[in-house]
Amino acid sequence: MTRIGRQRASEPDVHRITGARRSLTDDIHSRQTKYLISMTVRTVCFILAVVTPGWWRAVFFVGALVLPYVSVVIANAGREQATAPIAMPPPSRAQIERGPSEPEGP
Repeated sequence: MTRIGRQRASEPDVHRITGARRSLTDDIHSRQTKYLISMTVRTVCFILAVVTPGWWRAVFFVGALVLPYVSVVIANAGREQATAPIAMPPPSRAQIERGPSEPEGP
């Protein structure tokens, strides 16, 4: 057995965290970005409602009135749900008694 093989056998198992959520900082940044984009569109709608003649004025005013509500709902939607963890069978009694560093036998 090489040195690398012995070293790997003595190291503890590494488990992946596949169902972990994004960090709180990333989540807040994402929500702030969505809110900023929505409020920018609302501002553009309001400006266009003031300077545009005809029936487009009503469309832009409705957009300027509805977008704040939509923006707040999106921003306050909360953190995304974590994905379901991968189902792993429970360890057998032999695996528990053998321990993590002993190799499996026949």
